[in-house]
Amino acid sequence: MEIPALTTNQMIEVDRLMIEDYGISLIQMMENAGRNLAELTSRMLNRSLFGRSICVLCGRGNNGGGGMVAARHLHNRGANVNLICLSGDLKDVPKYQWEILENMGIHNDTNFDLTKADIVLDALIGYGLQGDPRPELAEWIEKINQSNITVLALDSPSGLDTTSGTGSRHTVRADATMTLALPKVGLLSETAKEFVGELFLADISVPPKLYRQIGIEAGNYFEQDSIYKFTE
Repeated sequence: MEIPALTTNQMIEVDRLMIEDYGISLIQMMENAGRNLAELTSRMLNRSLFGRSICVLCGRGNNGGGGMVAARHLHNRGANVNLICLSGDLKDVPKYQWEILENMGIHNDTNFDLTKADIVLDALIGYGLQGDPRPELAEWIEKINQSNITVLALDSPSGLDTTSGTGSRHTVRADATMTLALPKVGLLSETAKEFVGELFLADISVPPKLYRQIGIEAGNYFEQDSIYKFTE
């Protein structure tokens, strides 16, 4: 099945149309993304979540919010979730997700040793990165890469340019990446392969009509499952 890809600007337009034309809110999209991330995490751990140690690293933006949703679902499914949130200046919707986790007793633990985790979820930086990651994020990206633990990235490995497919000076090397809606063109480039690992698509409920509005004809990739394993 041939699968079209989006540029970063096209994905920005998809997000805008979802909210403004279809009334599908950011919090709904974030919930879909995070729930699917938790499900793919479960599959990567052979559906054995109870008592497993899962570290979720979140940035300040919407990608981080998706990671927080995943943390909630994984906690509810019996995992030991260790949350590392790298910003005290969260955007509104991620802040809402953060407050839920606080109410659940899941607190920020920047002292957590990544090597103690069964899997690390990278939700630090989404598709909007321009230039190199900030020093604090860069430091954690290097910790992720040095941990030798399985890494699942949300939407894109942090530090990767999702249009060109080139890594910055500090880019997560993921074992798998779960991108949202459609793959970003950079994720399919030859230069991105060492960072992306296995590529999956997750449904965030984008209507096919919306894709046609921006000149893209997309198939029904989620007929059987809300997570689709991408193969070239």
